[in-house]
Amino acid sequence: MTEKILVTGPFGQIGSELVPELQERHGKENVVALGHRHIPDDYEGVLETGDVRNKEEMEEIIEKHDITQVYHLASLLSAIGEKKPNLAWDVNMEGLKTFLDLAVEHDMRMFWASSIAVFGPTSPQHNTPQRTILEPVTMYGVTKVSGELLCQYYHEKYGLDVRSLRYPGLISWKEEPGGGTTDYSVEMFYKAVQGEDYTCFVTEDTKLPLMYMEDAIRGTLMLMDADEEDISVWTSYNHGALSFTAKDLEEEIKKYYPDFEVSYEPDERQKTADSWPDTVDDSPAREDWDWDHKYGLEKMTETMIENLKKKLE
Repeated sequence: MTEKILVTGPFGQIGSELVPELQERHGKENVVALGHRHIPDDYEGVLETGDVRNKEEMEEIIEKHDITQVYHLASLLSAIGEKKPNLAWDVNMEGLKTFLDLAVEHDMRMFWASSIAVFGPTSPQHNTPQRTILEPVTMYGVTKVSGELLCQYYHEKYGLDVRSLRYPGLISWKEEPGGGTTDYSVEMFYKAVQGEDYTCFVTEDTKLPLMYMEDAIRGTLMLMDADEEDISVWTSYNHGALSFTAKDLEEEIKKYYPDFEVSYEPDERQKTADSWPDTVDDSPAREDWDWDHKYGLEKMTETMIENLKKKLE
């Protein structure tokens, strides 16, 4: 059977790279991008517009295109969520509930994006286990913990096949940062390639789980390709790859740009960063569906700089 796929948040940091991969796999005509406000002029593919919180709108699109799978990525991220907590709850939770209900009603499989934001200062900070204390300090984190429990509930209550990853900070050259706490890890590259110095909003010894976007997309598709009987986590899998400090990244970039200067002036985002772990234990993902990352810090840095130079020229 031909899969017909709907992607919400298709033009964000993850969606902008996931959609082309899905189009390559399934054909452009079988992947529907749900745009909202910011729609690229050069997008090639099937496009619909609407609000993920509007169930009637979403149902019309699902029925129009005979959708069989949903990748629900639309979300307000951590930094923006702290400025607009009510909107973050509304978009992140109402949008998820809308699609969980529609997935049950229309017999669709579903992917939903969670985050390391589910962790908090009371979670183990090193090699954070799959199952542990989840007491986040941001509204974004609160919505992700709530969303994980909701996904698990729908699986147990209705048998819904809904899968999820706790993404770490994601690093990509294709799309500029979109309001997350780990945005410094992308901004630093942009400034270096543009020949500018950078003021980093976290301390130089801030160490967080991070991942190159190509690994994140590959992991997402690996999870969705896995046999259902191999899935043991119905909240959200820890998804790990790299872990390095802001200073580590600065020093790696300086191998290419020796005159690049970074100053460290932490702002309100430092509190959020401090509440997150420095590494996560993703052994369940590695055991259940053979997850393994391909990009280390050196390879990622080389790839980022090479592609950003072409992009910014």
